[in-house]
Amino acid sequence: MATQRAHDIVVIGGGSAGYAAARTARACGADVAIVDPGPLGGLCILRGCMPTKTILRSAEIAALMRRAGEFGLSSSEVRADLSAIVDRKQRLVREFADYRIEQLRDPAYTLYEAPASFLSPHLIQVGGTQVRAQAFIVATGSTPRTDVIPGLDHPSCLTSDVLLDLRSQPGSLIVLGAGPVGLELGQFFSRIGTKVTILQRSASILSHLDHDVGIALGEALEQDGVSIQTEATLHQIGGDARHPVVQYSRTGVAQTLTGDLVLNALGRVPNIAGLNLPAAGVKMEDGRVVVDRTMRTSQPHIYAAGDVTNLYDIVHIAIQQGELAGWNACHPEAAPKEFDDRLVAEVVFTDPQVAVVGLSETICRARGIPYLVASYPFADHGKAMCLGAPHGFVKLLADPVSGMLLGAHIVGPEAGELIHELIAVLYYRGTVRDILAIPHYHPTLAEIVTYPAETILERMAT
Repeated sequence: MATQRAHDIVVIGGGSAGYAAARTARACGADVAIVDPGPLGGLCILRGCMPTKTILRSAEIAALMRRAGEFGLSSSEVRADLSAIVDRKQRLVREFADYRIEQLRDPAYTLYEAPASFLSPHLIQVGGTQVRAQAFIVATGSTPRTDVIPGLDHPSCLTSDVLLDLRSQPGSLIVLGAGPVGLELGQFFSRIGTKVTILQRSASILSHLDHDVGIALGEALEQDGVSIQTEATLHQIGGDARHPVVQYSRTGVAQTLTGDLVLNALGRVPNIAGLNLPAAGVKMEDGRVVVDRTMRTSQPHIYAAGDVTNLYDIVHIAIQQGELAGWNACHPEAAPKEFDDRLVAEVVFTDPQVAVVGLSETICRARGIPYLVASYPFADHGKAMCLGAPHGFVKLLADPVSGMLLGAHIVGPEAGELIHELIAVLYYRGTVRDILAIPHYHPTLAEIVTYPAETILERMAT
C-alpha cells in the first residue's frame, strides 16, 4: 500500500514560479511541500536566462575587440574557444543552481524529488507516495516545441537546451525562428565565427512587437554578419545526420538550405506531460493550463503560474504569478489578489538590446486606444555616438489628452537597463511631463528618453 502524506499547499515545480509560490505560502504560515523530479534549479538557471546571458557576454567582448581600430586601439586577432566559454558558463550556472537547491532543501519545506501525477483533484502520486493537499500550485514550466514541422527530431537539429552545452563550434548554423532565443543565440554564434542564417515566417523578426522594432534590430544584425530570410515558410528537415537540409519556400518558390547544425527556436510549450490534469478536473486549452487573473484554474483550489500557463515566458512575471498563487492559495476566503498586466516588460539581449513595456502601437490600434507617439534615434544621441553604438531608437506612447505614458520601446545600447526608468513612470502612472521634470545627467544614455517626451508634449499643446 502506498505511503500517504498531507500538506496545506503542494507546489509542483521548483523553478522561478514554483519557488516564489512556495516561499510566499510558507511566509503565510502554511505547511508547504515542493515536488520536482530534477534536475533542481529551474529553466532560468539551468537552460535559460543565466547560461545564455553568460555566453552572450563573451560574444559581446569579442565583437568590441574586433572594433578596436575604430577607437584608436590595436589588438591581436580575436579567436573564440567555445569549450572555454561553456566552462565559464557551467561554473556560474552551478553556483546559481547550488543556491537555489539550498533554498529548495530548506527544512521549512518538504521536498519530494520525483514526478507528480494527479489521481484526483485533491490527491497526487509522487513516486511511491500519495500526497494530499488543501491546495495545489502547478508551476512545471515549459519544454521546446517539437511538433511544428516534420524532421525536428533530426540528430543535427538541436534545441537551445542542447546547444548551450555544445563544445565544438559548427561552421554553419541554420536558426528556425526569430524570437528572442533564436536571435540571441544566432548572434552569439555569428560573433564567434559561425555562418548563421535565420529563417523567419513573418515579414520581420520579433514579429510579436511593433514592426519598426524588428526592422531596426534586423538591420543591425545583418550589419553584424547574420543572414536573415523573412517570409520563409518552413516545410521539413531532411538530409543525413551530418548535413541537415531545411526545406522551405519564399514567395511561393521552394528552396533548400544546408548547414552543419539547425537550431529549433520555434518556441516552447507548457510542460504538462505526465501530470494527468484531466484527473484533477483542470481545464486546458491548446495545451496550456487555463487560469484567471488570480492564477486560479477551473478547480478553485488548484492554481498555476509561470510558463505552464503560456501567458508570458518571462521570469520576473513567473515570480509575480507564483507569489500571487501562493498568497491566494493560502487565503481562499479573502478577496483574491489579481495579476496586473499593465507593467508587462520584455528584454531581448541581442546587441543592440530590445526592451519594451506597456502598450505598443499594434495593441493600441487593435483596441481603439488613442495615443500620441514619438521616437528619437541613438545615431543622433551624443553619449551613444561616443560609445560607437548608433543602432536603434527610443519610442514613447502617451495619452493625447493627459500625456500619461502608455508604453515604451527601446532598441539600442543598454536598453534592458534604460527601460526601468520608464517602467517606474508607468508604475506611478506618470506623464511625459514627469519624464521631462526628472533630472537626467549629461552625457548619459538615459537622457535620450527626454527627446520623444518633449515631442509628445509639443504635440499635445497644438
